[in-house]
Amino acid sequence: MLKAIPAAAVLAASSGGLLAGRSAAAPVAPSAPPPSALPPSAPVEFPQPVVWAAQPVPGSSARVLEQTLDVRFTDVEVPGCGQVTTRTYDGTIPGPTLRVRGGDTLRLTQVNGLPPNPEHTGDHNRPHDFNSFNLHTHGLHVSPSGDADNVHRSFAPRTAAEVTAGAPEPCYVTTIDIPADHPAGTFWYHPHLHGATSAQIVGGMAGVLVVGGDVDEVPEIAAAADVVVCVNELRLKDGRVPDFTSGGALAAVPATYTVNGAVNPTLTLRPGEVQRWRLVAATAFGALELHLTCDESIMTLHQIAQDGVTFPAVVASDALTLAMGNRADVLVRGCEPGTYRLRAAGVPVPLMTVEVAGPPVEPPMALPTALPPGKPFLDERDVADPDAAREVVFHVDPGVFAAPFPNAFRCLGTHPTPAADPTGDPARDPAHGLFDPRYVNHTLKLGTVERWTVRTDETNPAFNHPFHLHTNHVLVTHRNGTRLDPPVWHDTVGLAGGEPGDRVTFLVRYDDFTGRTVAHCHQLQHEDLGMMQIVDYVE
Repeated sequence: MLKAIPAAAVLAASSGGLLAGRSAAAPVAPSAPPPSALPPSAPVEFPQPVVWAAQPVPGSSARVLEQTLDVRFTDVEVPGCGQVTTRTYDGTIPGPTLRVRGGDTLRLTQVNGLPPNPEHTGDHNRPHDFNSFNLHTHGLHVSPSGDADNVHRSFAPRTAAEVTAGAPEPCYVTTIDIPADHPAGTFWYHPHLHGATSAQIVGGMAGVLVVGGDVDEVPEIAAAADVVVCVNELRLKDGRVPDFTSGGALAAVPATYTVNGAVNPTLTLRPGEVQRWRLVAATAFGALELHLTCDESIMTLHQIAQDGVTFPAVVASDALTLAMGNRADVLVRGCEPGTYRLRAAGVPVPLMTVEVAGPPVEPPMALPTALPPGKPFLDERDVADPDAAREVVFHVDPGVFAAPFPNAFRCLGTHPTPAADPTGDPARDPAHGLFDPRYVNHTLKLGTVERWTVRTDETNPAFNHPFHLHTNHVLVTHRNGTRLDPPVWHDTVGLAGGEPGDRVTFLVRYDDFTGRTVAHCHQLQHEDLGMMQIVDYVE
């Protein structure tokens, strides 16, 4: 089976071991053969995405990751599934892994080779423009304005007239300066054009983004193999993503879960060997409640980071839940030989298989006893106005609009979008609590610390409304009224339904960057249908 590369080798590559040109973006390991080339009982070997790393700029201390991402419909062979025709970054699921460090510049030229969009004249909270996109670097603390992490841009394809005239495919440049003191950790990138996001992500349009730094240099972590584990949730019917033409068009299609573009690939781990897994929930609809088991045995997951921020200490657990968009860095040490399976609750097929086999590592590789500080905690005494806490309530009014999208997905609470008819029934109002790109829901002043409460009034525990704030991490201090000790940094917070549904309280400081961006539900069908708000970071 394929071996992952040691973290030290990755760091060497990101310091100049990989060439900057696109032709030199070599994969860490060769791709697994297609299912047709495998005997029926053969496991699918464990792939790793292609790696693109920042390179030094000659004659300067600067480093730049400059590459071209080609976006178009591609026939992709998904090991364990078959051929899939879908929108991709550079022809693969997931896209290339991007590796940078604090102080680097990320400059991506994106080619839109997709077909023209059909004309859309309806409401902006209805799915549309599936062949336009933009780029969101999920979890990065970077500028949300200009040509940086700006989700209000639209990278449109050629029009039908331009195709007929033979116009070149349009190119769009995203330039992001990574702050020198940016936390080291695991992030990801994906399109975020309102109305098109969910259909693109359930087709596999996503990739992993790694910021290197201090935690990678901890001796026990540097000695471990550095393994990207990107979980995509594909919604495929007859080898394609169905058109998002009704509320159930995507949700009713059974999910095909892949890890690094393969169904249930197999990774080898020696007894006593430690590997670092960068778990990425690049999913649109489903949260992942993860367990690594062999018959009655459970392999411990030693978590060292959440959503790109290093923990104060290693946290050992038997289970780990990732909402849509979450990441977790975990250390896994091979125990008794056997076949272990990483499973997600409710998913019939394992996400991946782990064969613990081979000569034991003697003595067993050590786990770290100390970790570098990932991000200082906020102090509740610094809250600017304790009486002005913000609240967001994720709320669904079912069956209030005409088909094919009858449900209203609203953000209520202290700063909802106003109703079109203040004297009417808010449950049937076409604007109340729904995303309006012209209305600023939250004006947030730089340097201010505020307290937010976010909850869902959903009663079904299977339904999750993860909250995601762009640009700034949030420090979760309470969940369902219980104080967390220690609190945990997140950029995306899962909120499962129930009676009552989940409720979290967090502190957040608005640092460094001004500009308009968004906060929204990261069940991305809900976001496309209006469960999103505008936030404006101001001086």
